[in-house]
Amino acid sequence: MSVYSIRDLERLTGIKAHTIRMWEKRYRLILPARTETNIRYYNDENLRLLFNIALLNRAGYKISKLAKMPPEEISARAAEFTRRTETTDNRIEALTLAMLDLDEAAFERIFLNYQWEHGFEPVMLDVIYPFLNRLNELWLTRSISLAHEKFITQLIRRKLMVAIDSEMLKPEPNAPRFLLYLPEDERQELTLLFLFYLLRRRGIRVLYLGSGVSLSDLQDAVQSFKPDYVYTILNDPLPRQSVQQYLDKASKALGSVQMLVSGMQVFANPVQFPPNVRRLNGLPETLQLVEQWKGHKV
Repeated sequence: MSVYSIRDLERLTGIKAHTIRMWEKRYRLILPARTETNIRYYNDENLRLLFNIALLNRAGYKISKLAKMPPEEISARAAEFTRRTETTDNRIEALTLAMLDLDEAAFERIFLNYQWEHGFEPVMLDVIYPFLNRLNELWLTRSISLAHEKFITQLIRRKLMVAIDSEMLKPEPNAPRFLLYLPEDERQELTLLFLFYLLRRRGIRVLYLGSGVSLSDLQDAVQSFKPDYVYTILNDPLPRQSVQQYLDKASKALGSVQMLVSGMQVFANPVQFPPNVRRLNGLPETLQLVEQWKGHKV
């Protein structure tokens, strides 16, 4: 059983801590347990109940009415409301609950329903990436465990791999060549896999090296594949060196090949970018360039 503070509940559900306390005091809705030193804490059952209450409250249910319902009825009504509504917020909340419950069937239902209605690319852009942004915040604030993160990221990774394999190798004659990789100790593989899918779907030639790639291995791959662009992400702190040092070494290893780099580290640190290194502001700017890359060199 997981244990949560009231700040964890606030981060997970978006409901302010003072509102949770007010609901507890006035309506006795979310009742925490207490440690021997009288510190409040909450469990999985409290969290699920709070998610469902928040969902129904935003749908128009008054808190005073919800306070009179047994938890089973609240859960049933919330599940029915989620099935009938299509807002992104509701789907993200449902995915968060599926992650916390380690519920693969719930994840599949949410993902496949949206994919069936809109397609794979929209489900990634409209649902999964907003959810991953929330997941990153929860991980940074330690509101979720490593088990939760690994459970949900592996499910999303499986979806990406299936989608990539379903796209036949059919590069456009004049399309640029891309090499995608992640340096050692970088965890953002889902973003890189999604870019792999986007490029391949648009007929752009891609070499995907994945994570844990050293600069010497990258240099060998560049010499053999001769890409026009190398794309990477620097989101996590680099071990034993600064971002500037890494980019300077990468620039020399690539020679005349242009490097495209995104991620938190290239914005959080002062960096003088070498001439053949270009910073991209996350997925939105990358998507804009994907459309420019289609079928011709930029």
